[in-house]
Amino acid sequence: MGYLITFEGIEGGGKTTQIRRLARFFKEKGWPCVVTREPGGSTVGEEIRRILLSSETAKLTPLSELFLYEADRAQHVAEIIEPALKKGMIVICDRFFDATLAYQGYARRLDLATVRALNRLASQGVTPDLTLLFDCPVESGLRRASERIGRKRPALKEDRFERESLSFHQSVREAYLDIARSEPDRIHVIDASLKESEIHRIVCGIVERRVREALGR
Repeated sequence: MGYLITFEGIEGGGKTTQIRRLARFFKEKGWPCVVTREPGGSTVGEEIRRILLSSETAKLTPLSELFLYEADRAQHVAEIIEPALKKGMIVICDRFFDATLAYQGYARRLDLATVRALNRLASQGVTPDLTLLFDCPVESGLRRASERIGRKRPALKEDRFERESLSFHQSVREAYLDIARSEPDRIHVIDASLKESEIHRIVCGIVERRVREALGR
């Protein structure tokens, strides 16, 4: 069996940059890996992503949002993640079910037991072996996210969540930290305000140790 690493955190935490750097790290070591994301990852998932992240769908209800994320995950696990794990590959996923619990459960105030049940159903028994949570103050994260979005063409902007209130994003951050405290063996909290190179060094140290222990590499 392979190894599933998920990256989590609020908007602008630098996950995408660190995922690219970790993928290069694995390539240099000759460790086969797959990089994917939620929402998205599969063909169907990319269509769902367009709906979920576009500001044009601002009136999407919390429950509709939840069901779309779970539909995306069910397809993603079946089509991308599980086949790669069965081949013994390392899978790096930008967000997974912790994001749904933080955003739709805690921040949207949907019933947490319901969200957890749907997460289990959609993930079909697949659970991250390691989760890296990139934590930073909400204000600085949103500033970086806004700068990133501003560099994109209008048609490519995915800013529905960035338009949410500061209190919403603070709830997400607090939710992530609460989830991390409940699963310290799986979730490592990383200070996302550090320099990019320092974060990469920390990430590689954690990941290499955990992968070697699990897969004997």
